[in-house]
Amino acid sequence: MNFLQLQENLRRLLKDRIDSGQLTGLSLAHQAGFKQAHISNFLNRKRSLSQEGLDKVLATQNLSVLDLLGTADVNLQASPAPISEHGFEVVPLVNSEVAASEPLILPQHRRSQHKFKSALLHRIRPNEAPLHSSWTRFVLIRLGAEAMSMCPRLLPGSVVLIDRHYTSAEPYRKGQHNIYAVRKDGLCAISYLEYSSHCLILRPHNPGHPVDLIPVDVGHDLQDYVVGRVCQIMVEC
Repeated sequence: MNFLQLQENLRRLLKDRIDSGQLTGLSLAHQAGFKQAHISNFLNRKRSLSQEGLDKVLATQNLSVLDLLGTADVNLQASPAPISEHGFEVVPLVNSEVAASEPLILPQHRRSQHKFKSALLHRIRPNEAPLHSSWTRFVLIRLGAEAMSMCPRLLPGSVVLIDRHYTSAEPYRKGQHNIYAVRKDGLCAISYLEYSSHCLILRPHNPGHPVDLIPVDVGHDLQDYVVGRVCQIMVEC
């Protein structure tokens, strides 16, 4: 895929967000530091972006170049999780920063790995239309002191399985609160979550810990901040 094709895919993605009401041309121009006419001309194929301009737009929309690649291109770059034996799949254990920001988990990102039954992973439901459907779906992270806000539900040293294809605010199970990995300062914060159009409310399980607030930038929504749903908790891995 060449640079022009990447720009065309970006146009398509931005128009989808504008059509769905998540974004406006004016807000995009302000976020990226462009004049509105510049963005309008780009969206209407009257001009292209420089590489620097494309990087600015990607940054404002919390996207990477991998989000612009087609499935075939992604598969060429991905390092698929190996099947260790029949009926099992390997899920990588990575650090919090990698889980929060890396679309594809490559060999150099892995700190270790853990086997899960394929049937278990396949039973876990993603969003109907996950924003990051091209991202490596399941990752593991080991929690440190940040787990104290979710004590006793989580403890330091716990390992959590995160489904990065589930970023919806809808409860996974009726009547139960989801635990989310939320992108905060480049890392994964683990908490219950409430969402308004202006901020994310990170609620702890431990009543002794304060509620945390994350402002929602103009033109962004919940899926731009949520890394995924915590779908399994392990003490050791």
